Amino acid sequence: MKLVSELDLQKLLTREHHKIHLVGVAGSGMSGLAALLLELGHQVSGSDKASTMETDRLQRLGLCFHQNHRAGDASAADLVVFSSAIKIDNPILVSAHDSGKPAVRRAEALAAIMQGKRGIIIAGMHGKTTTSAMTAHVLREAGLHPSYYVGAEIPILGSNAHWDPRGEYFVAEGDESDGTLRCFHPEHVLILNIEEEHLDFYVDLAAIEKVFAQLIQQTTGTVFFNADDVNTARLCAQRKSAVSYGFSENAHYRGTDIELRDFASVFCVYFRGKQLGEAVLNVPGRHNVHNAIGVIALANELGVPFEKIAASLHKFEHARRRFEIKYASDRFLLVDDYAHHPTEIRATLKAAKSTRHKRVLTMFQPHRFSRTKALCCKFGGAFDDADRVVVTDIYAASEEPIPEISGQTIAAEIARHGHRGVSYQPRLEWVHRDVGNMLDSGDLILSMGAGNIHEQISILAADLVIAEKLKAIVGEEGHVRLYEPLSKHTTLRVGGPAQFWVEPRNENVFAELIRFCCYESLSLFVIGRGSNLLVRDGGILGVVVHPCGGEFDKVEVDGNQITAGVGAKLKEVAYAGKAAGIGGLEWMEGIPGAVGGGLRMNAGAMGSQTFETVVRVRYLDSEGNPHTKSRHELEVHYRNFPLLENNFAVSAVFRGQPAPADEIALKLHASQEKRRTSQPIAKSAGCIFKNPQNCSAGKLIEELGLKNCGVGKARVSEVHGNFIVNDGGATAAEMLELIEKIKSVARTQRGIELETEVQIVGEPA
Repeated sequence: MKLVSELDLQKLLTREHHKIHLVGVAGSGMSGLAALLLELGHQVSGSDKASTMETDRLQRLGLCFHQNHRAGDASAADLVVFSSAIKIDNPILVSAHDSGKPAVRRAEALAAIMQGKRGIIIAGMHGKTTTSAMTAHVLREAGLHPSYYVGAEIPILGSNAHWDPRGEYFVAEGDESDGTLRCFHPEHVLILNIEEEHLDFYVDLAAIEKVFAQLIQQTTGTVFFNADDVNTARLCAQRKSAVSYGFSENAHYRGTDIELRDFASVFCVYFRGKQLGEAVLNVPGRHNVHNAIGVIALANELGVPFEKIAASLHKFEHARRRFEIKYASDRFLLVDDYAHHPTEIRATLKAAKSTRHKRVLTMFQPHRFSRTKALCCKFGGAFDDADRVVVTDIYAASEEPIPEISGQTIAAEIARHGHRGVSYQPRLEWVHRDVGNMLDSGDLILSMGAGNIHEQISILAADLVIAEKLKAIVGEEGHVRLYEPLSKHTTLRVGGPAQFWVEPRNENVFAELIRFCCYESLSLFVIGRGSNLLVRDGGILGVVVHPCGGEFDKVEVDGNQITAGVGAKLKEVAYAGKAAGIGGLEWMEGIPGAVGGGLRMNAGAMGSQTFETVVRVRYLDSEGNPHTKSRHELEVHYRNFPLLENNFAVSAVFRGQPAPADEIALKLHASQEKRRTSQPIAKSAGCIFKNPQNCSAGKLIEELGLKNCGVGKARVSEVHGNFIVNDGGATAAEMLELIEKIKSVARTQRGIELETEVQIVGEPA
């Protein structure tokens, strides 16, 4: 085989058939090249770290895919093509070098393929993918059968690359990031914008402009350029065969009277002062109108009538990850975009704002440490059109970390710029939670970044489908929230989020929720006031139902009996008894929970327990069917009511006995005093351990010398040994570690196996 310098690469790729191996084939650029090579009749193999939907599609077309890079997988190849992301120590490249096998960069191969057609390069820092797709679409609709190569999936084109032997034009997105624009010798070039970018490769703007200048010099036909971009205009304006476009009055092709209508843009186009007509672009944003004018200029100069161009633009749809709608309903709109440079972010947010939604909530993943460091100050002012911004950590894209540079760098810069709604979430997998919990009807949620942030909005979209169904069940009276922090709903004030937090207001709605969860195979957990409950830091998956308001908060007196919904506080039952002259319920004043929790745990205080006063319980079974059982039908144990392990209480009837008002008041006061003097004021879940035989758990822990013992912000109360308190900011992991420490000491020193009374639920962080 000949050396690369001696190869006729155009002939090899476009007029012969060979075995070609692509290193890094899963990337958007390389996958497009693989598609072209397959259509040109080559036997194509490729390797990458992991398979993707695109490599799966290419395998169906004939690609032989190898996971990971091994020299042997390319041993039969006549030519190796590699992407810029591949390092020189890649085993396939090392083997090719050692054996004298030719290896070329992606851009070199693409440029050689393009030489067989009349090449059109779309270049610039921002908007290349959308504009390339738009150009290919317009030329295809005009019947010119263009071949094309675009750096993303293009639904309206069917694929991101295509070789059409019938047409003479080849439209390609030119990548400026690695200087390989120099490889192209097109007939025409459309330059969108030039500014500081990819400063991990370029020294400065002058170095970037030098590459663009060479591309312009190597263009044999017309240079179409953005008259509104200072750097682009400076490089292109003096060229003899140059055509300008934009919004400025001196542009050859000019857009005016722009009207942004939700997800469409209407504008008029003039050529040298003469109106060509009106166009409607079915993608939002003024920046996309600007790019469309460039496409109009190019297509019109190629002889495509304006009417055909306008009709094509009206049908145009975005590329994947270019203002791509991931979910839409009457209440919410979720959009994903590739924007990762400050200029792109600003334009994308303006487009989002133009849709006139109530708020724009943004999740942003910075791309590359070098870009974050170089453009930090510009990022600060790029998010002005976002109402809330959650910044996660940097997508490295094979770069090594830079000390003191992280997502926090950008979040701090945005805040320094004056934005009051920015936060930093270092864990990417939690970003959808942070944004999802902010949601309110009418919001547009936007994910931005060139990494894998789109996965977070996809998770949010999937959960919103369920959340909207849950909202339809509970109606306007009820509430549904995504990723509600359970630390807000437990007396211990720790715990991760509930995937779906639902507040029904009556029994019928609760029953429908149970049936829905059964049908959708969703777990269902009921929470009352959150006492005697420890939720792990990962939260609870599935639906967490909090019956409250409406029927669930009702407390009604009938003779010596009090009917209470599960959402009513136990102390409200006690005081309802006082108001009606009913005694025997005063002990409930000392229980911080609600009726539902009191039933589930057979809660007790002052020597009394819940089921000593229960007459009957009404509950829903696992299929949502209602039942009522009297006390004698119920199996009850110390701090345990087995019926509610798989069923859900909705109300209970309690019986007291007539008693003088002053006697009731005296007992209520005694309960208050006991709680005040024997229980800590700090946040707690109540008693952590069940009392072992012949001993109080609190007394045992005190005797073991563990009072005031702590782990992080979790601490054994100095007031009561069986209480663990949250000193502020404690995590569930700290609580659990302290519980295990206490159990270990009790086991080692006394031979006692302490059993937790507090219910521990949820997922680890």
